[in-house]
Amino acid sequence: MTTTLARRQAVLLACAALGLATPAFAQEKQDKNVKIGVLNDMSGLYADIGGPNSVAAANMAVEDSGLRAKGWKIEVVSGDHQNKPDVGVNVARNWIDNEKVDIITDTPNSGVALAVSNLAKEKNSIVLNSGAATADLTGKACNANTISYTFDTYMLANGTGKALTKAGGDTWFFLTADYAFGHALERDTSAVVTANGGKVLGGVKHPLNTADFSSFLLQAQASKAKIIGLANAGGDTTNAIKQASEFGITAGGQKLAALLLFVNDVHALGLKIAQGLTFTESFYWDMNDQTRAWSKRFQKVSPKNAMPSMTVAGVYAGVLHYLKALDAMGGNPHDGAKVVAKMKEIPTDDPLFGKGPLRIDGRRIIPAYLFEVKKPEESKYPWDYYKLIATISPEDAAKPLEASDCPLVKK
Repeated sequence: MTTTLARRQAVLLACAALGLATPAFAQEKQDKNVKIGVLNDMSGLYADIGGPNSVAAANMAVEDSGLRAKGWKIEVVSGDHQNKPDVGVNVARNWIDNEKVDIITDTPNSGVALAVSNLAKEKNSIVLNSGAATADLTGKACNANTISYTFDTYMLANGTGKALTKAGGDTWFFLTADYAFGHALERDTSAVVTANGGKVLGGVKHPLNTADFSSFLLQAQASKAKIIGLANAGGDTTNAIKQASEFGITAGGQKLAALLLFVNDVHALGLKIAQGLTFTESFYWDMNDQTRAWSKRFQKVSPKNAMPSMTVAGVYAGVLHYLKALDAMGGNPHDGAKVVAKMKEIPTDDPLFGKGPLRIDGRRIIPAYLFEVKKPEESKYPWDYYKLIATISPEDAAKPLEASDCPLVKK
């Protein structure tokens, strides 16, 4: 009798212990706290294409996800990397170690993005890149913690570079921003130009955030190249275009190829100067009813009442997909590689880019578009700047996996 009673007590104690443990385990598994860090250039030459606008886009994604209504606690923080890899890594490290930031997004400036991507791998965090162009993030520098959502140098080269070369622009000279992004863009575009029967006559590298392009433009002019490829972005691109106009370069018969151009750049330049520029993007606010509806919503919360750039659109779509993955997982495991794997498993679908898979190398597969800037008389309403020249299929916009040097890709 005593033995039976003792056994019953032992079973009850075990059940009670299990009952106490189970809620704790469930609570840990169902953690619904998320912290998103938007890391970009908040005040420099890339601020208009991302900056505070990317923060606004991330907050829109959080609201549109509907997770807060389901009891999730989601916070968005922001930081300025000042276009310096060491500053970017220090901000990211502090976020991950001390502020428990789960995901870092935007990261324009390829040097910063490559450094922060390495840190994310080390810390098992996540980088959701929308602003950095280097294709190395999904190539030789790829890892299981980083996704590139919007564009890369391969896409830009195979859009603008191929189109202009095939159209008769068979000699090129490059003005290149002297850091990882510029180097990768010149490299990838040169390969496309050569593969399509063109010739690179030369190039010159300029420091980031250059105010005076006169000496570089004179070298480009003297080369007699049909195409002057601008392997730069943001304020560097707009400064180069303005000064090329002042030098009469395009009037003299040479054509500028803005290899990375954003709608905010065209807005800053004005159509009189920007007209005729050919470039490649994966998003334009005026593409269809869905992009227009979202962009008009965004404009109301934009700090400068601006239409969204391709980078900003990528921040929104990427964060939305990240939150969709967490919802599907039932909670936040705070395990970067595990969440990224789930993001690759779930098909992407959003109003800005539509549907498209996330490949094993971290590249989102979406179409790209070759645009030309309209003439002033062709523009019918505010921000009506682009005309579509050609659509580039998703398969052609991304480097084929069989040619990839990403360590995650098994050949």
